[in-house]
Amino acid sequence: MKLKSLLLRYYPPGIMLEYEESGQLKTKSIDLLDLHTSTDVNALVEEIQKAEPLITASRADQVKLLIQRLQNKLGQYSNHKFYLFKVLRAHILPLTNVALNKSGSCFITGSYDRTCKLWDTASGEELHTLEGHRNVVYAIAFNNPYGDKIATGSFDKTCKLWSVETGTCYHTFRGHTAEIVCLSFNPQSTLVATGSMDTTAKLWDIQNGEEVFTLTGHSAEIISLSFNTSGNRIITGSFDHTVTVWDADTGRKVYTLIGHCAEISSALFNWDCSLILTGSMDKTCMLWDATNGKCVATLTGHDDEILDSCFDYTGKLIATASADGTARVFSAATRKCITKLEGHEGEISKISFNPQGNRLLTGSSDKTARIWDAQTGQCFQVLEGHTDEIFSCAFNYKGDIIITGSKDNTCRIWR
Repeated sequence: MKLKSLLLRYYPPGIMLEYEESGQLKTKSIDLLDLHTSTDVNALVEEIQKAEPLITASRADQVKLLIQRLQNKLGQYSNHKFYLFKVLRAHILPLTNVALNKSGSCFITGSYDRTCKLWDTASGEELHTLEGHRNVVYAIAFNNPYGDKIATGSFDKTCKLWSVETGTCYHTFRGHTAEIVCLSFNPQSTLVATGSMDTTAKLWDIQNGEEVFTLTGHSAEIISLSFNTSGNRIITGSFDHTVTVWDADTGRKVYTLIGHCAEISSALFNWDCSLILTGSMDKTCMLWDATNGKCVATLTGHDDEILDSCFDYTGKLIATASADGTARVFSAATRKCITKLEGHEGEISKISFNPQGNRLLTGSSDKTARIWDAQTGQCFQVLEGHTDEIFSCAFNYKGDIIITGSKDNTCRIWR
């Protein structure tokens, strides 16, 4: 085995190794999920050398430099104060969703006006209007990390695949018999998955535009869908109170997670694919072992429906957002509540960690988005100005840009 190159991966923090083995180029990663600004880098490099034979003494200095760069990056945006950069009167009818590409250089908005628009973040200029759907454009996504394609799912029962560069439509995926309400690209960007009110999910081939599999088994609408990090599993959450994990290579059901007693609002894997988090209208989140589908914990404490939930990038923290107007942070290891985020005056429909994992972003029906300290639960900043409820908010990959989307038909760029 011969090491060819070392590459930095910022989120989640790690180093990618490219090496040659019997004539073939292969890659593996060293995850640095415990890296903090206070970590002793010399001791960490020694540990890495013991565990990874490819990191020889001659490469140790290079690894040290890469880790120091990572450390600087982690500290860089952690106390960033956000200011309103631009207000975009994006659509004539209400927005449904906003999504950023990986670098945050551009973003997309979906709307009831049947279009999706692509925007330049730095200038706030509209780059393309993606027209062709015959009903509400509800679900939208970039094929991150590549960011050269956009998928749009519509109430017209179709999904369309578009070029970011030209705005032209590559494919229209037809086959669902009811509204498409969620979609996701696989990490390799070879497939797009769609979830529908017709109780099925479908996998589509991006190259030829053909349907690959239909995932049947739910008895009610599918409203949540995501791939795991390696792309070999898909998870679907349904109004039938269950979550199903599917094999993305065969379309077969791996197992169904049964335990919630109301509709599912979110379902996702953590970064290393060892745990699954599900949120429900039954006021709880459940944590499941992804290897066998067994429930390992029920996270309680909210007084109303869970509307959103997420892991941080390392999978160590879990955040929940509820219709009770509060959010909570739990430890994935102890399953105990670490802190409670109180301050919103309306339900919280969206929650996400910044890439560094030390801040949380929430969007609420009280017309504000808030940034919180993930450890202490203190409100760090209130993003005010929207005149109606915020239903969508997101950080970019670096954590130095925020987009908020509101029922007031505008989205705001904060930086």
